[in-house]
Amino acid sequence: MNLPCIETICLRNRQLQHLAYHEQRLHRTRAALGWGTDHWPLAQLLKVPEALGPGTYKCRLTYAQEVENVEWESYAPRPIRSLRLVYDDALKYPYKYLDRAALRHLFDQRGTCDDVLIVQKGCLTDTSYCNLALFDGTRWCTPATPLLPGTQRQYLLDQGVLSEDTIRVEDLRQFQQIRLFNAMLPWEEGPTLSTEQVVG
Repeated sequence: MNLPCIETICLRNRQLQHLAYHEQRLHRTRAALGWGTDHWPLAQLLKVPEALGPGTYKCRLTYAQEVENVEWESYAPRPIRSLRLVYDDALKYPYKYLDRAALRHLFDQRGTCDDVLIVQKGCLTDTSYCNLALFDGTRWCTPATPLLPGTQRQYLLDQGVLSEDTIRVEDLRQFQQIRLFNAMLPWEEGPTLSTEQVVG
């Protein structure tokens, strides 16, 4: 059974952000899942509604072999002040599936924390919605083992802002800060926590 996938694209002041990165991932996903190899130019597919003014909006493109839906909604980030470590070696989320039931199950284990930090085979991966990076006082490192390599993550790697490294749970206290980011949360605006705010 084909599971639909999504691309979540940030619209900021009526400009779609990092379209080339979203296009690359969409085409990789469609090819890998057998949904076709024809080129979908997102700049032509996604027409920004006239009703959307300045500000930040989320564009969600749902697709499989064809485009199934395009939605636009106003976006405001939710505050993240604490993370709980949760462990799941079986979870696989290599493509940005619409079905997030497995991730929601882990999110529901956050207790009094705002989100979860998912650990697989002893290594840090992602939170329920974000890639992450950790600061050791000199450089920002992002886990080499993300559940889903995000478009913002790839952009930051290409720009030299981040470097990749395998980060095990026991390495966590070697870092001072942890920052969360995704397509909707640019690097400069991502929640930044002390590693002391990671519990579990």
